[in-house]
Amino acid sequence: MKTRIVRIGNSRGVRLPKPLLDQTGLPDEVEVEAQGDRLIIRPARAPRAGWAEAFASMAAEGDDSLLDDATPPTAFDRAHWTW
Repeated sequence: MKTRIVRIGNSRGVRLPKPLLDQTGLPDEVEVEAQGDRLIIRPARAPRAGWAEAFASMAAEGDDSLLDDATPPTAFDRAHWTW
């Protein structure tokens, strides 16, 4: 589909026809990325989407313990921290 780049204030934009938006199901908020001579438009994702499931999976497999539990306390820790 061919379209034009239009001026929007000091910026420029591309009008996306409604049938194209309906076909793709893109929401109102999107991410735009340049890849070579192409612009990629995709739905915006929540920054931490999927983290809860990943942590639950780690816990189920016993892979949720801290890696530095055995780190001995430093002089600063002994002098300034109260546990």
